[in-house]
Amino acid sequence: MYAVAINGSPRKNGNTQTLLEKVLTPLQEAGWETELVQVGGRNVRGCIACYKCFENKDQRCAVNNDEFNDVQEKIVRADAIIMGSPTYFADVSAECKAVLDRCGLVSIANGGLLRGKIGAGVVAVRRGGATHVLDSINHMYLMSEMIVPGSTYWNMGYGMNKGEVAGDEEGMHNMEHLGKVIDWLAKATAPHRDSYPIGRGEV
Repeated sequence: MYAVAINGSPRKNGNTQTLLEKVLTPLQEAGWETELVQVGGRNVRGCIACYKCFENKDQRCAVNNDEFNDVQEKIVRADAIIMGSPTYFADVSAECKAVLDRCGLVSIANGGLLRGKIGAGVVAVRRGGATHVLDSINHMYLMSEMIVPGSTYWNMGYGMNKGEVAGDEEGMHNMEHLGKVIDWLAKATAPHRDSYPIGRGEV
């Protein structure tokens, strides 16, 4: 099985990446193929609502002048998607929002590309606003008919400067547990993925 972790923070090797790597570790130990994809700071723009994806139905966004479709291909392939974002004014980063909007619409336009996949959100936060960031990620997951696992607490870790989140013992434990839950859930649902109930119908 394959899990892709999407780092929406423009800070490479920052707190968001630390959290994502902690989630991936149990999956790697369980034999998963994993990949960490840097989105924050890259050329990924927001959805322009052209709805060409509903005409083309090629599992891609029709806007090809940025790097989104490279990320989209990995998401379509993945069994589990873990989206990580810092907390920017109580919401996701701009790059995260672009991926959520475009991926969600392309999924719906192509008959439910994300249906039955596992989706988890991970949030780095200095102090407050993290639950809203997590909600923004989960809204796309749930509207795309994905399965959203929980853990022992909200999927957040506290820290502002690089490396500080590693000192959040509860947050780091939560990330490790989340990875184990994703592994357990994927193995439990894999034999039934093709029978996942269709909610929207084929578009």
